[in-house]
Order: sequence, then structure tokens, then C-alpha cells
Amino acid sequence: MTDRALSEAAMLTSLRDIRLPAEAAGGMAADLAATVALAGCAALLIATALRLLSLRKRSDTSDTLADQLVRLSALPEADKRVALLHVLRAHAPERYRALRGALYQPTGGVATTTLEAEVKRLV
Repeated sequence: MTDRALSEAAMLTSLRDIRLPAEAAGGMAADLAATVALAGCAALLIATALRLLSLRKRSDTSDTLADQLVRLSALPEADKRVALLHVLRAHAPERYRALRGALYQPTGGVATTTLEAEVKRLV
């Protein structure tokens, strides 16, 4: 280096001569890896956002199980059976798992009275 200060014009001229290499270190493989990593991060962010948007919010109603049973008694038989299964799955998942196999039997599955008895046992 010299002890003299560079003029502004000389400094700008020397900066124009600096060139970056045409290819980055690692070449095409590094570019591809960076692209895959960015796409993966974007996919994770999108999946997380969709999961948060699709979660059902639990209703904060103060209905007790007995109140739900009274409300369900007014439903038609098929709807009542489905609603009882939902209640059983929410409040007694182990018992629901035990009955789930019988739902698809050719004999018609679990009777509504059986489901009502299971739910009343929880009250």
C-alpha cells in the first residue's frame, strides 16, 4: 500500500473492477439445496397456518351431560345415535373404542338404548 490517499475517482475506478464470480461456491447443488430448504420452510409455515385455521373451537357452553341427554331425546333415532356416539367419544374415549368395532356389524351395530345407557352411566 502507499502512504498517499487515493482520490475519489481512483477509488471508484478500482471498485468497478471488482467482480463477483459467475457461480457461487458449491455451484448448482448449493443453489438447489437452498431452494429446497426455502420451499420446505414455506411449506411448514403454510401447513401450520392451515392447521391453526382449521382447528375447531370448543364451545364454552355450560351444558352438563344431563342437559345434553335431554336435548338429544328430541332427535330422530338415527341422529340421536350419531349424537350419542359423539358424546361418548368426547367423554369416554376408551368405552367408545370398545363399542366402535360393533358399529359396522351386519346386525345393525350398537343399539341406541345401549348407547344411552353408556352415556347415562357417565352422568
